[in-house]
Amino acid sequence: MTTGVKKIDAPKIEPGRVDGRRERGRSSYKRIVEAMMELIVAGDLSPSAARVAEEAGIGLRTVFRHFDDMDALYAEITRTITERVMPIVVAPYPDQPWRANIRELVRRRVGVFETTLPFRLAANIKRYQSPFLMGQYSRVVMLERELIVRLLPASVRADRIGVEALCAALSFHTWRTLRHDQSLSAEEAGAVMGQMVEAMLATIVEED
Repeated sequence: MTTGVKKIDAPKIEPGRVDGRRERGRSSYKRIVEAMMELIVAGDLSPSAARVAEEAGIGLRTVFRHFDDMDALYAEITRTITERVMPIVVAPYPDQPWRANIRELVRRRVGVFETTLPFRLAANIKRYQSPFLMGQYSRVVMLERELIVRLLPASVRADRIGVEALCAALSFHTWRTLRHDQSLSAEEAGAVMGQMVEAMLATIVEED
């Protein structure tokens, strides 16, 4: 029995066309991420879709589509920045007295904090609207604390107030205050942070 309705085959899409479309999509996404990072470094901590489109050299509609999932963009920016700084953060310390390693940690933090400053300022603006950024904030704070505590001998770790003071002096919040609120140069901020840490180390009676 026939129905009299002519069957219409669905149009076939060639695999090459699909792959090309996907590749263009990946290229656009990469350009959007790079444009956002460039704008943030230049001082625009919350770039609009229009500015990103102009910087990336792609259509505004394409940017809007990706802006529908901002957490994915934040995650990609975070991944890129992490790849830059993590080798410095997790590099092993020399076999030397713990005080010397704390001073080495100060040197590392100055570089890492300065590299990440614009991105962390931008993230702070958005983290209360972003589950990803809020979670990332908590993870980074915990990691930064752990990297300090693991360098301290047990007798020093027993002084809770002293440990908290050292963590505060070496925190990103301190760096942000020095650089952003007090308008110090990176060199000046590094000197201040180093002096704060030296003052704290001088109060600790502990054999190296």
